[in-house]
Amino acid sequence: MKIYIRRCFLFLLPAMLLSCADLNEKPIGLLAPEAMFKSAKDVETAVFGAYGWIASERLYGRQFVSALMLRDDMSDIGDRGTPAERQQVNDFNMDDNNNMVNQFWPYWYQVISASNAAIAGAEQLGLAEAEINPLIAEARFVRAFAYFHLVRVFGDVPYIDFFINNPESVKQLTRTPAATVYTGIIADFEFAKQWLPEKQPADVRSRPTKGTAAAYLSTVHLTLQDYAKAYTEAKWVIDNKDKFGYGLEADFQTLFRAPQANNMKEHIFAIDFLGLQSGAGGANDDIMPPMTGVRGGDAPRSGWSVIVPSQKVFDTWDARDYRKHVSFDDSLLIGGKLAPYTEFPNTKRPHIAKYARFAGNSNAEGRYSDHNYAAMRYAEVLLVAAEASAEVNGPTAEAIGYVNEIRARARNWAGTASAFPANVTAGLTKQAFIDLIMEERRLELAFEYKRWYDIQRRKLGDVVFKGPNSLEPHPTFNAQRDYLMPIPRTELQINPNLAPQNPGY
Repeated sequence: MKIYIRRCFLFLLPAMLLSCADLNEKPIGLLAPEAMFKSAKDVETAVFGAYGWIASERLYGRQFVSALMLRDDMSDIGDRGTPAERQQVNDFNMDDNNNMVNQFWPYWYQVISASNAAIAGAEQLGLAEAEINPLIAEARFVRAFAYFHLVRVFGDVPYIDFFINNPESVKQLTRTPAATVYTGIIADFEFAKQWLPEKQPADVRSRPTKGTAAAYLSTVHLTLQDYAKAYTEAKWVIDNKDKFGYGLEADFQTLFRAPQANNMKEHIFAIDFLGLQSGAGGANDDIMPPMTGVRGGDAPRSGWSVIVPSQKVFDTWDARDYRKHVSFDDSLLIGGKLAPYTEFPNTKRPHIAKYARFAGNSNAEGRYSDHNYAAMRYAEVLLVAAEASAEVNGPTAEAIGYVNEIRARARNWAGTASAFPANVTAGLTKQAFIDLIMEERRLELAFEYKRWYDIQRRKLGDVVFKGPNSLEPHPTFNAQRDYLMPIPRTELQINPNLAPQNPGY
């Protein structure tokens, strides 16, 4: 799987799979899927190309996921010498020409273009449903995955669910209401749940299955506050976990120790990077280990101290929680000696360890790692089920049990049993239990690009950035503006039909 993704990323019709802006600036003539797709294998190649765009520096390798991290209340700027574009995202003072957004916006549309090309190519082959629909389902899953990120970050976005064979038509695109985008996302995930296999070849987790689609449906419905449907989908995944091979890894550290197994049981969907390999356009360039690693540490642990938690994030996390040990580096070899964070050369705070500590086959800074990043893991499905169930029925024994499964794993200190965190017991009010679940999500999924979406969907910004217990105070946060990022100025200039800009930009 890894080899196929990298290979096809490097040659898969790069001129065709362009962003809206590129299509306006560099017309390439008329394209036709029948000229490019002759077999199911060609469709599979196009789908693998879409994965290649995701596993790139612009998306899961740095730009997009860094923006999600900096936007939340867990990850702050460490070295203030880093480019202003990152500080603007972190400090809630970005404008509509922010270069992080300028870089990841078109790449998401390249993912979508590759998916649409695969779907159009598959549909014109005339093959039996049983043969071709699983590949169409895979392409539709990837398209939904891309739009699910775009709609949460930008709100109304152009929704393109067709193969663009005339670049001039792109100039007529307008922004689609978010509700309509969500309708398309749900339809794609539901089709994927119907037609994807129960397991992919070799049980790789970098390709979706029925269980993957259901897990994402649960999260989409949770985001839309349709808690009954969110619970139904999450419960279906849990009830069928043995069929899909899902479960919690015994040791939390295993999830963040590269190289990971391609069939790790907790991974429901993984973004697969290859150690010490890269391609054109930032392909396979994973820069998150150095972005979060300590500047000035001894190789191979030296990083850049760009994304670093505030001190309060570390101080308020109970030291008895094994997940804290896995999530932070509070000491490091510097000049051959173990130094505490108070002696770190650049940013004297504990750093994120999930990516830098065990980057596997990578360069001296941890770049070009061979991490398999969990875009969705089984622990999150348990938490979705608990939250959705609690919203519908309150803190039932079933919902409490899902949280306790995660806490039981957290009590395993690399094979040594501990007593913390204790099981949740009955007696909490509905709101107290939901608050507990949100806190459990914050800790369990720390630095995994989930926290900002939780803040956004629960409208917690004024509390977590301005409240008395704020972990990362940001008085500039504006709830009327900052739950969305701006549409790139260049896109609006090229295509005025994309107006109006998001409020406040």
